[in-house]
Amino acid sequence: MGALLKDIPAPVSFMEVAPENWLGAGGRLGETLANIASRIPLAGHGLLLNLGGPDPLDLGHIREIGAFLDRYDIRIYGDHLSFCGDSGLLYELLPVPFTEESAHHLAARIRQVQDVLRRRIAVENPSYYCVVMQEMSELDFIRLVLEVADCDLLLDVNNVWVNACNHGYDPRDFLRGIPSHRIAYAHIAGHLRTESGLIIDSHGAPVIDPVWELLRDAYSIHGTFPTLLERDENIPSLPAVMTEVAHIAHLQQQAPGRR
Repeated sequence: MGALLKDIPAPVSFMEVAPENWLGAGGRLGETLANIASRIPLAGHGLLLNLGGPDPLDLGHIREIGAFLDRYDIRIYGDHLSFCGDSGLLYELLPVPFTEESAHHLAARIRQVQDVLRRRIAVENPSYYCVVMQEMSELDFIRLVLEVADCDLLLDVNNVWVNACNHGYDPRDFLRGIPSHRIAYAHIAGHLRTESGLIIDSHGAPVIDPVWELLRDAYSIHGTFPTLLERDENIPSLPAVMTEVAHIAHLQQQAPGRR
């Protein structure tokens, strides 16, 4: 982060922050975040809302997040279409059933969060490695949640690829089924392929060519949208990161439709 305090490279048009990691931050850390927030737009991407869980939503936590978003002028915020708590936080993003009941449960909780924050949120299509219960496809489930909750989508392109490979569907058919007007912004990242063939959404490797091509297809289908490069581990040098960020900009410039 020290390098970014001196200069934010030109291809970077926004950054993302996990509010839970910064709530209550003061002193040097608070000043550092305020410095960056004053120079570039920020998106907030949460980890602990527990939108799909059975426990009541933590309204105090949500209000703390709202104050954090206001303090740093964070333009957009959301979390995952998953659950991370049952009689306490589990600190893991776990899959929800692909059922109508589950979709309406998620949508009602998203609406509650939006009412408290007085803003729309953007929910992410997560990676998942087992299917708990399935009455409908992942795509139909996500579409139903978005419609009933009247919220936005954080489209994780790498997760589309990971899930398509692990669960045997066409990622481009999935993209074509996403309502364009719901896409707020996107994630793209690298992943890990295990010896068994299972692909893990690790955010710890460079983006592979098929995922870049899938992002190109997403722009072709929906027009361009803000896209964030995720890298949570094995973080390379800033110039190496900027090479991938520049490739996002290159694909956006080549896209036939601009949003």
